[in-house]
Amino acid sequence: MNRSHDFQDDIDAIGRCKSVPTLLETVNLATGMGFAAVARVTASRWITCRAIDHISFGLTPGDELDVESTLCHEVRQYDREIVIDDVQDDPLYVNHHCPSRYGFRSYISVPIRRADGSFFGTLCAIDPAPHKLKDDRVLAMFRLFAKLIGESLDAEEALLQSKQDVTHERTLAGVQEQFIAILAHDLRNPVSALTAGLRMIERGDLDSRAKHLVDLMRGSVNRMGLLIENLLDQARNRRGEGIVIERTLTPDLNAALSQIVAELQAVSPDQEIRCDIDLAVPVYCDAPRVSQLFSNLLANAITHGAQDTPIHVTARAAAGAFTLSVANAGTRIADEMLQGLFMPYERGGDRPSREGLGLGLFIASEIAKGHDGTLDVDSGDVQTVFTFQMPNVAAPV
Repeated sequence: MNRSHDFQDDIDAIGRCKSVPTLLETVNLATGMGFAAVARVTASRWITCRAIDHISFGLTPGDELDVESTLCHEVRQYDREIVIDDVQDDPLYVNHHCPSRYGFRSYISVPIRRADGSFFGTLCAIDPAPHKLKDDRVLAMFRLFAKLIGESLDAEEALLQSKQDVTHERTLAGVQEQFIAILAHDLRNPVSALTAGLRMIERGDLDSRAKHLVDLMRGSVNRMGLLIENLLDQARNRRGEGIVIERTLTPDLNAALSQIVAELQAVSPDQEIRCDIDLAVPVYCDAPRVSQLFSNLLANAITHGAQDTPIHVTARAAAGAFTLSVANAGTRIADEMLQGLFMPYERGGDRPSREGLGLGLFIASEIAKGHDGTLDVDSGDVQTVFTFQMPNVAAPV
């Protein structure tokens, strides 16, 4: 087969239709004809796409005939079927140049059309002997087979377009993920510089107003740092690397959680946050990751909760389990939103778009999984509660 054929796409499309050989063999068996083919026919070209040849007619995919020497040309030109039982008895074609040129006596050709009505080509058959073709059942079979071939071409085109769309989307997603990862990584340096600058400012003699302003700035910088870490974690997740969890026995998790509360309280001074933290035993966890999880949950509560009602934070640690919950009043989360709540970039349609990129709850749930734990939500008319639970058992040495 000539791979450089200018109609190669059409030839390949018919070649990928696994039903076409069966249809052509059925045509031969049902009619007794020796040659059946699917041809691509245009105003100037006649190209074999697929053929079943039992009479050594000699056409294979890619081979061409002079289009004006074929009756398929008339099928296309006049948009009609042509059926000949025996050329010698047919008043229209007895003296036609085509039968004598190609040596056939019986002939049938039916148009193949695409879904949009455009003409693709023909389903045709010839034989050097006469055959009874002007029969309603024979014509119905040819029309049905031509329709099936047209539908197969449309399905093939739709599938190919879908594959191309998927490939394009994957490439675009890969570029976007790479861009996000690079951006997030490069943003670390200016955030670190801002943090260092705030430390230097804090060493100076500040009045209460300036100190409050610095606290607000520190809270904002810390929030920026958290968003950057969320972006980097998501990029790693997309690359299949996952979120790295390094668990150690942490006796001072209380201090880390309290620091998160102080930072977010500085950013939202009007939002009351009430804490009930009782960590009777050390917690076997990745403390920075648990702090990241907690920060995401608390920031989510501040963003989406009722501003005039306190947020309640509860943390408990025992020998076998660690539990951390964040509860806020506000609008109940709709049932249809709950299923995708922990998916990346998901936000509820009835909630204002005020919270980053929608990664916070997703990253929190991934951190929970990394600790062999769970992150659940219970949302009612009174309050919404996010609860993180995990086993508090050190790995065997």
